[in-house]
Amino acid sequence: MTGATETNITDKLTRYDRRAVRAGVFVLIAAVLGLGLVGCAQTVDEPEPTTSSAYTFTDDLGNTVTVDNPQRVVALMGSFANAWELAGGTLVGATSDAFEFGGYELTSPDIVQVGDFSSPNIEEIIALEPDFVILTSAATGRDGAAAQVDLKDTLESSGITVAYFEVVDFEDYLRQLRIFTDITGRDDLYKVNGQDVADEIESIKAEVPADAEPSVLLMTTFSGGTRVQNSETQTGIMLEELGANNLAEEHPSVLRDFSLEAVIEMNPDFIFVIPMGNDDEAAMKNLTEETEANPAWATLDAVQDGNFITLAKELFRFKPNNNWAEAYRTLFNYLYQ
Repeated sequence: MTGATETNITDKLTRYDRRAVRAGVFVLIAAVLGLGLVGCAQTVDEPEPTTSSAYTFTDDLGNTVTVDNPQRVVALMGSFANAWELAGGTLVGATSDAFEFGGYELTSPDIVQVGDFSSPNIEEIIALEPDFVILTSAATGRDGAAAQVDLKDTLESSGITVAYFEVVDFEDYLRQLRIFTDITGRDDLYKVNGQDVADEIESIKAEVPADAEPSVLLMTTFSGGTRVQNSETQTGIMLEELGANNLAEEHPSVLRDFSLEAVIEMNPDFIFVIPMGNDDEAAMKNLTEETEANPAWATLDAVQDGNFITLAKELFRFKPNNNWAEAYRTLFNYLYQ
């Protein structure tokens, strides 16, 4: 994590110096009754110490960002919205995926939906008068252009602080959570939702048999076709860390052009598939039709051994955040139990 807390606290001793000066003065004033005892008490007050909660960090686009106790936060990705709440923050706005897909169950009251993460509604965001907007540098719009990077100038010209993140694997999530909890001052939540999860993941990795290297093929499927993923993707990274051999690394051509014949030639021990889109059944239909049309599919070791596995999107398509250890454990159990 990069970033440093810029907090200047001036500690001062405030003294209360009370002096009682008593003077007895007899003054003779004509027409006025006259004994006067004058007492003076003097208190010296110094300013109370002031505390700044400003926090500065570098986001994933290399921008230096300073926030100061943000209270009206908008997150333009579901997993980012969830991570902000896991850090003890509250939200006034989030994109539709925060409500529809990932099972994040946001708890902030009265959150407004501000479009889809691939096409956020800039007018609705600004109307919420946020003091901090959390964006992704990875998302692309329907035209293939950067969907959120182009929002930076417009938001900043409205006086709104913005920060960009790109979260692919658990280490990215951990780094983001560290920044968020530094902003909110909730180190206790970093331990519960970050460090404890990291410790559990390490214990799972320690269980991987030293001599095991199961071969795997990792795919995503949607109504329009099927794609193969390498070891640089969310699930691909987890599989590699758990000792699996992703055959796409040895056969990179399948990354560009999915071929059932190539899959049969590779004959992996495990085939994992992640449904994409809003309808799992529709996403699987294309792959099912392709595979069942070829009798050779049934001859694959993965199919015969019951290792053709559909992965839950809550853990493997969306970022599982504080459930990353569950994702690792799920893959470990498939591979080794």
